[in-house]
Amino acid sequence: MMTQVRSLGLHGVEGYEVACECDLSGGLPNFDIVGLPDAAVKEARDRVRAAVKNCGFQFPVSRITVNLAPADRKKGGTVYDLPILVGILSAGGQLPKPEEGAAFVGELSLSGAVRSVPGMLPMALAAREAGVRELFVPADSAPEATLAKGLVVYPVAHVGELVAHLRGEERISPAQEWIPGREEVPEPDFSQVKGQENVKRALEIAAAGGHNILMIGPPGAGKSMLARRLPGILPPLSRREALETTAVHSVLGLTTKERPMLTQRPFRAPHHTISAMGMAGGGNPLIRPGEISLAHHGVLFLDELPEFHKDVLEVLRQPMEEGKVQISRAAGSESFPARFMLVCAMNPCKCGWYGYSDRCRCSSKDVEKYQYKISGPLLDRIDLVVDVPPPDFDTLAEKPAGEPSAVIKERVDAARETQGERFGPGGVPCNAQMGRGELEEFCPLDNGCQAMMKGAFERLGLTARGYDRILRVARTIADLDGSRDIQTHHLAEALQYRAAGWMAK
Repeated sequence: MMTQVRSLGLHGVEGYEVACECDLSGGLPNFDIVGLPDAAVKEARDRVRAAVKNCGFQFPVSRITVNLAPADRKKGGTVYDLPILVGILSAGGQLPKPEEGAAFVGELSLSGAVRSVPGMLPMALAAREAGVRELFVPADSAPEATLAKGLVVYPVAHVGELVAHLRGEERISPAQEWIPGREEVPEPDFSQVKGQENVKRALEIAAAGGHNILMIGPPGAGKSMLARRLPGILPPLSRREALETTAVHSVLGLTTKERPMLTQRPFRAPHHTISAMGMAGGGNPLIRPGEISLAHHGVLFLDELPEFHKDVLEVLRQPMEEGKVQISRAAGSESFPARFMLVCAMNPCKCGWYGYSDRCRCSSKDVEKYQYKISGPLLDRIDLVVDVPPPDFDTLAEKPAGEPSAVIKERVDAARETQGERFGPGGVPCNAQMGRGELEEFCPLDNGCQAMMKGAFERLGLTARGYDRILRVARTIADLDGSRDIQTHHLAEALQYRAAGWMAK
């Protein structure tokens, strides 16, 4: 007898429907799983057999064949344990055949307990698109599954509960939709930073327009401290952005039943020993997203920028332009979202004091060697470069606190609201992502600005990309100023943040 049970799988960070076909036939007892399963899927044979017996059911003494369709797509993980168990019991007549609109996902313990699985959100979204009406998931994964909306989600803690529900003996109560509460984890505040007003201004511009920024200064000047306060002034995630970001974190198992959805923009700060695969993503046989995808719609902070391996930094170039990363391997290729703000910090030389103190003993050759670890193409993709000088004693000894993050955030939110009205619901979300069409429409320059830009273009040796990025930054500064048009002082401020000539002291 053959029974088909609907289930779901993961392909990158997207879900897709999987048909779990279970066939019981005569012959010598055997248990085969086909459909390109990986080792974790094959091991479901032992988990399902033990769970069936330990829950008081009779495991069929027959030839069992389980096919996971589509059979030409690799299957990985432990998500198919529950549908395989339901299919075997149904094919053996111990359970009624599942309804057409029901789908099952979950990992089994040997005792029959149902454990959570990664990637629940993208699978739930795929189930909704496939027309699934009822989704049976592990109890710990149920809050995340409810985020897809349009589904009746049944939290299953044990096989016994599921069997009683399917037999109509005792129904499982559907899970209520998870609603985010008030965020209790406080963000570090800019009021704790004394001085560095020029850097705070640059970070405000970066937050308002979604621009990449590089901070250069000696050790202890506050670069890392300032960067970690940036998320506190960023605008909140929209629901679409939250779902996209949560899907990436869910695939890697970084969500919990208490916090199934990200409510704050991610802040990722990988160590400089990270590999190119760890940064961009990869793996074998299943390709998984890397740090740049985990920072999707958030901040990727690279401290001690020149200490990162060259190949790690160079993999950032394409994602910074396109907002996604394409990973190609012999087993296949995957595309992951990677729309992030790049925030970098570095010292001017190996010892860190070149141009700031007489204690620097680096030769000019050593300084050039250190600074030129950052390639020109990567620098050309950074919108703002700002100097972070060491604070003096009087600044540190001041008692009054600086401007709080809440006040800065109000200005940032107002600027983002202006951009949202300008681009419309179907347009780009911020100035940093404007294309050529938006630049021509929303960033016209008058005669004075044209003359200033021409002089800067020749003096700084700007590229076409650098020209566009200056216009985007100037547009953001004008938005913060509440100006409809870009004025000369807006353009002048944008030009002072340009990377060209940043090594001169």
